Amino acid sequence: QVHLAESGGGSVQAGGSLRLSCLVSGYTYGNGYMGWFRQAPAKEREGVAAIVQRDGSATYADSAKGRFTISKDSAKNTLYLEMNSLKPEDTAMYYCAVDQYGGPWYDPTFWSYWGQGTQVTVSS
Repeated sequence: QVHLAESGGGSVQAGGSLRLSCLVSGYTYGNGYMGWFRQAPAKEREGVAAIVQRDGSATYADSAKGRFTISKDSAKNTLYLEMNSLKPEDTAMYYCAVDQYGGPWYDPTFWSYWGQGTQVTVSS
């Protein structure tokens, strides 16, 4: 049974940093993507960043480029999202996901397994 557990969210002021973690269990690592998404109130869930399991190459949403870094530690079965220069518009529930199949990586429709989310709140 696949289980994902996010942690590391919190409340910070604009310009601050947070590091999110996602512990993954029961999932067979392969060649696909692992990713981070976020969902703000009254908005749709959107892709933030994704990393290829096999080679660690990463891709980012425009809103995350230059500020966020996705990484993984396969030995610890953990996915990370380092977030710097946070802005109030980054406020959202952040989710990790694995097992992406077909479609664009940023579309949440094409991901199989999700965590429960961790809240990030950025104040101005």
